[in-house]
Amino acid sequence: MTAQVGPRREFDVLVIGSGIAGLAAALAAAGEGRSVAVVSKEGELSECNTNYAQGGIVYRGEGGIELLERDIVSAGCAINFGEAVRVVCEEGPRAIEDILIRKSRVLFDPDGAGGLDLTQEAAHSTRRIIHVKDHTGAAIEKGLLGQAGHVDRIAFFTGHCAVDLITNSHHARLPEERYRPTRVIGAYVFDERREEVSIFFAPRVVLATGGVGNLFLHTSNTPGASGDGIAMANRSGAEIINAEYVQFHPTILYHRDVKRFLISEALRGEGARLMNRRGEYFLEKYNPAMKDLAPRDEVARAIFYEMEATDAGYVFLDARQVSRVDLKTRFPSIARQCREIGIDIAREPIPVVPAAHYFCGGIKVDLSGRTNIPGLYAVGESACTGVHGANRLASVSLLEGLVWGTRAGRDAALSGPAGDDAVRTDIPDWISPRPEEEIDPVLVYQDLHNIRSTMWNYAGIVRNRKRLARALSDFNYLSHRVEKFYRQARLTRTIIELRNAVLTASLIIRAAQANRDSLGCHFVEKG
Repeated sequence: MTAQVGPRREFDVLVIGSGIAGLAAALAAAGEGRSVAVVSKEGELSECNTNYAQGGIVYRGEGGIELLERDIVSAGCAINFGEAVRVVCEEGPRAIEDILIRKSRVLFDPDGAGGLDLTQEAAHSTRRIIHVKDHTGAAIEKGLLGQAGHVDRIAFFTGHCAVDLITNSHHARLPEERYRPTRVIGAYVFDERREEVSIFFAPRVVLATGGVGNLFLHTSNTPGASGDGIAMANRSGAEIINAEYVQFHPTILYHRDVKRFLISEALRGEGARLMNRRGEYFLEKYNPAMKDLAPRDEVARAIFYEMEATDAGYVFLDARQVSRVDLKTRFPSIARQCREIGIDIAREPIPVVPAAHYFCGGIKVDLSGRTNIPGLYAVGESACTGVHGANRLASVSLLEGLVWGTRAGRDAALSGPAGDDAVRTDIPDWISPRPEEEIDPVLVYQDLHNIRSTMWNYAGIVRNRKRLARALSDFNYLSHRVEKFYRQARLTRTIIELRNAVLTASLIIRAAQANRDSLGCHFVEKG
């Protein structure tokens, strides 16, 4: 069936994505009196990486802002943007108190003494992370959705997959527009249920599309994390930076029947230790000072080398010696999932393996979330604010999403007039190819599998120049084939994601090739 032309809709602000950053942006813009559309390609708004975040969100701890800044910069290998780090440290606690605790009524775990319980994760020098058991992200997502659901100015569109951003210079039929400065004025959006493509006009578009984890064979991310925002922004001319810095989470549950289940770093913060198949605790060999609380990139590489040395597909996380907390009370989701596959985490070690987790690079933005393209903002994991540098400090990402989502939403609401009616009138409806090719799902699946396998094997935890060169050569061929297929095939979400995936994967490979220095979560073997 040919993709039909859907209705034209107009809003003051269009937010693409419904995680913590997107919802924070929508709430901030609506709070300034603007009409907002929140678009999600998922059937449920809560189906996003935020919803699956376990460990917690950075709040307050001993040493205050200065110590937190030092920890963030240390984890990021000192290539962080200092001003951005200061913003997240200063504004973060107030945003948590105002937006999450007071307005969204998120009930963080108490400490029994009138305060909030604080935990610690890798590379933090003190306890400063608040949590809701081991499902903090789900509690935050539920709270924000509950708050946003009562705001009349926010309209939600589920099952709507953004196809491309609309710019005046590329899409308007008026010849004069190609000579004027490029600005974003909306997006083409595919309604999967109705099989129609609508135009969502908005003078301010906020990309909050999440990360790139699903470009790798093993990931903690939801299936929708396919680099959509990165690709759309790149096609519109936005800058992408630090794309080589892909963080791998050290501990994903290893089991044939369970995919994408993360074992929170907070478990190691409470005293769990990593152990190889020979029963040896091995982190002290790689980082004698921090051991199991070393930065994530170091821990992931240590596991990689231990698996290689012992010819094993996994290592163990041993929580049997944890005594500070009751494991089944503090980590109910982890205990329940492990119990379902026959593991009692208080008595047996948990098999784990590293997996692609967080994208430290992304669309370059300023302190208000603005990109170099007027009208376009990016927030959350799809954006690169400079907070994370070469490696993200644990539990800072939710905080960054909250702070920058709020900043971007407010700036978008207060930034000037709504745009030029004549240009909007001149934008053509979506044009489907005629005749369309029917999609062979096996071919699409194989292309996606090739991307994920190539990224995992050639641009994963440990890289080298030969592998990166091979990957780029493979993607140069594949990208031409996929783009031709996209222009001829019947439009589907899978085709949209495939097109975005091959472009974003290529951007990561090129950035990795250009950076010869191992730093943070970009590790290149010599030779």
